[in-house]
Amino acid sequence: MSSPRGPLVDAAWLAAHLHDPSVRVIDLRWYLAGKKGAEEYALGHIPGAVFVDLQTALTPPVGPGRHPIPSPAQFARAMRQAGVSTHSRVVVYDDAGGSVAARLWWLLRGYGHAKVHVLDGGYPAWLASGGAAETDAPTVPHGDFAVRRNTLPVVDCHGVDGAREEPRIVLLDARAPERFRGELEPVDARPGHIPGALNAPWADNLEGGRFADPAALRARYRKLGVRDGAAVICYCGSGVTACHDVLALELAGFVGLDVRVYEGSWSDWARDPDRPAALGG
Repeated sequence: MSSPRGPLVDAAWLAAHLHDPSVRVIDLRWYLAGKKGAEEYALGHIPGAVFVDLQTALTPPVGPGRHPIPSPAQFARAMRQAGVSTHSRVVVYDDAGGSVAARLWWLLRGYGHAKVHVLDGGYPAWLASGGAAETDAPTVPHGDFAVRRNTLPVVDCHGVDGAREEPRIVLLDARAPERFRGELEPVDARPGHIPGALNAPWADNLEGGRFADPAALRARYRKLGVRDGAAVICYCGSGVTACHDVLALELAGFVGLDVRVYEGSWSDWARDPDRPAALGG
């Protein structure tokens, strides 16, 4: 099997390797409101793909924010049930530009599984390439996945509070501009953003539904103050789409970055009325 280079694969690569037993395809579609990922999966998915529920399989019931990080035990259990083994090459997709899929990419890497990729363009790109869809859920044997290490680069609210006083640390908010400015807040306790944060909407990492080329991503993040060797903290509403910015920063090719995710993100910060909130751009 030819190994892909970097964290992305395209539909052509996946089509060529779809029946390789060492490739495990995971459907991670999830929506903040309205549609249900499991229902969309049942309507059609990439052949052989296994559905993993972000909300139930990868999110513990208690923790900071709406999507706290699963424990090593919970995560390993979810991956084994999805048929992931230590030798598996995982390809994860969604239908939202990778904004959800990047979360599993980040979790797998942080828990020691390097062979993981996001399908660039997701399910829409697969269909547009002529890829088939199926509605039956495959039966896959349980994998032997085990957490090899726990190096998830995270910070909590106290770490973020301290970072706001450090000019060398770039604090990026991956939410849509209207949520960042506080004009709209559909789910969290109050509107606004963490003072000192810069808006880096995850959707702006994309061109035509796929990740922009590395030069464009590098230029984008340089305008936000990111340089080689920088320390960066990414957050969003609940720590999910923040991982899209983490992925984009890797694609941009900066050298020596220390990129961390604020686990609870705005859903954690906004719960505490004593923590400051900024409005506007």
